[in-house]
Amino acid sequence: MKEQENNKKEQQQEAENKDVKQQNAQPGTDQETDTQKSDEKPADDKKAEQPDPLEVAKQENAELKDRLLRTIAEFDNYKKRTLKEKADLILNGGLKTVTAILPVLDDMERAIANADKNGNDAQKLEEGWELIFKKFQKVLEQLGVKKIDTKDADFDTDYHEAVAMVPGMGDDKKGKVIDCVQTGYTMNDKVIRHAKVAVGQ
Repeated sequence: MKEQENNKKEQQQEAENKDVKQQNAQPGTDQETDTQKSDEKPADDKKAEQPDPLEVAKQENAELKDRLLRTIAEFDNYKKRTLKEKADLILNGGLKTVTAILPVLDDMERAIANADKNGNDAQKLEEGWELIFKKFQKVLEQLGVKKIDTKDADFDTDYHEAVAMVPGMGDDKKGKVIDCVQTGYTMNDKVIRHAKVAVGQ
């Protein structure tokens, strides 16, 4: 009987010990689950902080579209402005030239008006026209127009146009400009009219 009672006591004791162990183990598991939850929360926060790639792409697309529209508008304005400037240049391109020539025209008018007053004095008329001619040449030089020099020059197709070949001029005149039929001119080093010349053969 005593042995049975002792066995029962031992079994009860073991059962109590198991309950205590289980109770002690449960808080631990709760702590483990809490720590796992706390570990999981920052991961969720990180996911929440990361922007949606689709939204980022949409925003970038909107910015690029806005930039493209602005560039197209600026180019359109530039094109319109350039066309206007070109039209103005075509319309008023000769303004500088005409303005420079007007004083020469004034001198010519005065010379014609005073021609009768000088009577038959041809020398004065000649001197007056020569002064006007020199003034006109000076105006042309200021505009970049220069006379092509042909005196004793070698024939050069870049500047000269042969209108006649003159034979029997000797070897020293062969391929040389003998006479200038029409004066040639350059403007800013570009030929605007070739000099028409006779060339030794």
